[in-house]
This record gives sequence, C-alpha cells and structure tokens, in this order.
Amino acid sequence: MSALTGDTVVMKFGGTSVADAERIKHAAQRIARARDEGNRVVAVLSARGKTTDELVAMAREVSERPDPREMDMLLSTGERISCALAAMVLKDLGHQAVSLTGSQAGIVTDTSHTKARILDVRADRIIRALDEGQIVLVAGFQGVSTELDVTTLGRGGSDTTAVALAAAVGASVCEIYTDVSGVFSADPRIVPEARKLPQVSFEEMLEMAASGAKVLQLRSVEYARNHGVSIHCRSSYEEGPGTLVLTEEQTMERPLVTAVTHSTDEARVTLTGLPDVPGVAGRVLTVLAEANVNVDMIIQNEPESEGGRADMSFTVPRDDLEAARDALEPLKGELGIGEVSTDPRMGKVSLVGAGMKSHPGVAAKTFTVLGDAGVNIEMISTSPIKISCVVHEDDVREAVRQLHTAFELGVDAVRHEDVAGVHRPVVS
Repeated sequence: MSALTGDTVVMKFGGTSVADAERIKHAAQRIARARDEGNRVVAVLSARGKTTDELVAMAREVSERPDPREMDMLLSTGERISCALAAMVLKDLGHQAVSLTGSQAGIVTDTSHTKARILDVRADRIIRALDEGQIVLVAGFQGVSTELDVTTLGRGGSDTTAVALAAAVGASVCEIYTDVSGVFSADPRIVPEARKLPQVSFEEMLEMAASGAKVLQLRSVEYARNHGVSIHCRSSYEEGPGTLVLTEEQTMERPLVTAVTHSTDEARVTLTGLPDVPGVAGRVLTVLAEANVNVDMIIQNEPESEGGRADMSFTVPRDDLEAARDALEPLKGELGIGEVSTDPRMGKVSLVGAGMKSHPGVAAKTFTVLGDAGVNIEMISTSPIKISCVVHEDDVREAVRQLHTAFELGVDAVRHEDVAGVHRPVVS
C-alpha cells in the first residue's frame, strides 16, 4: 500500500474492547476501516479483559509485597499481547501493520515504577512507519524510564499513552473507545436515567476524572489540555458520536451542574496529637509525596489552647493506604505524633459544572439534599466548578441518586435550575 497523506488519527481500545478473539477482530476491523478512509492510523491497545488483574494475582502468589520494578516488567506484557494479536488480524485483512512496545514507540518516562509519568515522546519510528503506509499499534500503559527500565503508567495509563502519541504525531483527534458510549451525567449502573453528554470542557473532565469518573484517566485529560489534543470518547460496539472533550471556548453548554461523579476507592488517614508548630503539616505531606502517595482532601483541627495538640485527617486512594501508613509510622517518633489511624471504607461524591462559577447556592442545596437523605458528610472540598463530599462507602450510591434527581440531570430535554432563587428553563 502507498503512504497516505490524510489526517492522522489515534484510536485507543480499552481492555473490554479487546477482551477475547472476537473483540480483537472487531477492533482490528474498525482500525482497518479508518485506514481505508484515507487516514494515517495509530492504535493504542490495553491488556485483554482481566489480564492485568490476573498478572497482579500471579505476583501476589509468589510475593506479599512484589518489587515495583519487577511488577512493571510483568504488567507490561498484557498490552504487548493485545497489540501483537491485533497486528496479526490486520495483516490477515491485507494491511501493513507493526506492533510496538512503549519503549519501541519512544515513550520516555520518569523512574517512578507502577506510576510513571511521561516526560517525552520520541515518535520518529512511528512517523516513519506511517510514512510507509503502515498501521502502527502501540502497547498502552507503558514506556521506558530515563534509566532504561520498563515502566508502567498506573491504572488507565493507556489513555495517557494515546493522548501523548496524538500530541507527538499531530493527530487531528484522539479517539478513546470503551464499553460505554460516552461520558454520562452519572454512572448509568447507579442512575439508569443518566444522560450522555455531547461535550464537556477539559476543566470539567479534569474534575470529573479526579472525582471518580473512570471513563478517562486524569493524567490523560491533563496531557490533552496542556497539548491541545481533542478527545472523542465513544463506544467500541456502536456507531455514532460519543462525548467530545474540548477547550472551554469550544464548548457550547454552560450548565449549572454537568454531572455527579463518585468513587468508592477512598481511604481516610487521621493523625492525632500533632505538635502545633510551623512545618509539621509540610513534613507529613513531604513523606507521603516521597512514597508516591497522592493526598486528596485535608482537614486539620486547631488545638483549643496554645501549645496544645492538633489532629489532621486526609484521604488517599485505597490502594495507597498501606504505603501511606508505612511512610507515616517513622514520624511518630520524629514528631511525637499520638496515633496514625485509618478507615479504608470511605467514598466520595462530587458535583461538577462550569456554571457553578457564577451561581451561588449549589453547596447549600447539595448539603441539604444529602442531609435529607440521611447521608453524613465526613469531609468537604470545593473548587470553582466542583463540590466534593467524603461519605461512608455504604452511602455513596444513595447520595449519587439523590443529587442527580435534585439537580435534574436526567434524559429530559428541558429541565429547570432552582438554586438560591434562580429558576429558569435550561435546554439540555
């Protein structure tokens, strides 16, 4: 086949989209169709189905705390399998195709094993292959560190791979194919009447991803915003448009509330008896950062009297709870902390919407709705376009349903906003 001069598109297929032989064939046919339409095509594939979970289980069978470097060596194999199989199908369909590992594709990362960040994409090999008319399949979720070790990018890292490649090769769009048809106003498994959003801004999508929406990985949205890459999130199984993630200037809607998101992967850490002296909070957060633990909400209670002791609570991803506890234990002696207590069964519910910037009363309505539903709010965090509440894990589903109903985010074509005296029809 001759080289093509049309648009370059990047297509990413998630684990469920390549879970078995038939789905790999279907994904390959979709890739081939994009090539037949005259596009230069780069495809990023995730590991098949539950492969990553199975690899983690294998590691746990032989080691209670597997070495992070060796985990990366192990986990990176799943995506390579998917790419090699898809390349075989494409060649059987009569196309030129080449599968590449993350390192072969030129994805350079830092040295943080299992949670590496992309530093650079040296896409020369990909561009040469595209110039030769080949379809390029790249193993997602992985790269090579500055010390030449295999690294992985964390859960959902194939999204980041795809966006980074789209930026590097000047793609017109990065298409993310998943088992859902786009981004919804809430998780349809909890709220069946949730509506698909035709478009969201990068800012809204960043807040949604950070608050638990699993359609797109947080880092991928950050990378797309920073490099001006438009994302089209769409279904692997259905034709038709999905959800476009665009700049705020490109989006048409400015809804008061766009979506309710949630997470049940939260844990709370509480430090009691902290000395009330400058620098203590900084020391606590520094050791957590050095352990690569991401801290979300933070609350510190001031002592009742001068020279007294303070308490600090914060949330971390549940998977990082053990690492957080290990990092904090040495501080008990160093700082004279009383106790390090943890609660692994926390959840988070968030409202996200660009319209919050200019409309007061959203927080008041949120807290009233949750209070009427008997949901106790443990911690609160806000931004100009987000309100997040930490609640007990068992209360998450009810909180999502009540907020989605209260802010009228469902499939009705016309809904009304009624917040702090604002009451007017809004066309969805």
